[in-house]
Parts: sequence; structure tokens; C-alpha cells
Amino acid sequence: MVSEPSRRALDGRRLPTAVKIVIAGGFGVGKTTMVGTVSETQPLRTEELLTDQSVGVDDVSGVERKATTTVAMDFGRITMRDEYVLYLFGTPGQERFWFMWDEVAYGALGAVVLADTRRLKDCFPSVDYFERRGTPFVVAVNCFEGARQYDLEEIEMALNLGPDVPVMLCDARKLDSCKRVLINLVLHAMKVRGVGEPAALTAEAHQA
Repeated sequence: MVSEPSRRALDGRRLPTAVKIVIAGGFGVGKTTMVGTVSETQPLRTEELLTDQSVGVDDVSGVERKATTTVAMDFGRITMRDEYVLYLFGTPGQERFWFMWDEVAYGALGAVVLADTRRLKDCFPSVDYFERRGTPFVVAVNCFEGARQYDLEEIEMALNLGPDVPVMLCDARKLDSCKRVLINLVLHAMKVRGVGEPAALTAEAHQA
């Protein structure tokens, strides 16, 4: 949701437009890392230690060394060119917490679906969810160290998405990479919703 400012600051400056963005994807794909990387404030995290109670419930194949899990959501904020404030909401990845997605995704302009080529199928529930809701989204493939690297065309073919869904590579640990994903999402979502692409973000996208 893009909230158009209805008032100005006391000094007459135009207040930035608030934009809600969802960061989704499978367990251990890097959602908490991305929110923490880009947030200009101390990010809110609801991580808990994985215990024996999750054995047989949570699928940790491929991320066996992961010791914590998000049980509610991650939250962070980043300002783009003093014109937009992106409020980032990271969803929990495990299936037993999917019931919270409706609350987290309500009112969002769009979503980033993070993917890991080692466990590509784990992003499909997020893709299906946003397709059903009609929420514009992009797929960002988080490039983990040691993981086999694929051409973007190979990934797009494996995902079997519609031609209008942007797919890009990223590194959730690097600010510039995460910002590029977020800018491209906002531009894509505004285009899909017929809002109109802001010139400032368009220029920054070309520079990223």
C-alpha cells in the first residue's frame, strides 16, 4: 500500500510516502538477514532457538546449522531518496507459522520472494500465495557461498513464472544488492497497480 502524505512537516517539508513491503520465502533463505541489512533502525526480530520440539516438524534439510527461527515476523525500515519510507515485514518461513501471512501481508504494495537454488521448491508456497492474492512480487535468488551458481535464464525456467515477474540475483548480506531488489520491486508493483513510476527511484534503479 502506498500512503500518500496528507500533511507536511512543521518546517514545510513534504513528508515521505509510506510503503509496506513483505519479505517472504522458505525457512533459512535469508529473510531476517535482508531486513537487518537494509534497515536504518534497529530491526525488530522475533527469533527463537530451534529445540528438539521442532524435530520432525520443521524441514531443516540444507540448513542444518541454522540454530534460530523467526516465529512471528521481522520488521525494519529504510528511506529512499527522502521521498519514500519502506516498511519491511519479513514472514516466518516454516509451514506451521503460515497462518500469520495474511496479517503480515495485509496492505502491502508488493513482496520480495527470496529463493535459494539449493532448495528452490521452498519458495513455491510464497509464489503461490502472492499469485492468489494478486500481490505484485519479484523473486530474488540469494546467492549463498558454496552453492552452485546458475544462469538467471536457468533459474527463470525452473521457477516457471509468468513473463512479467522479475527475477534477479542478490546477496542478502550486502546493502547495495538488497536496495536494488527493493527498488525494482517498488517500480514493478507501482507499474502493475497503475500508480506510476517515480522518476527518482527509476534513476536510482539504473545506477544500482
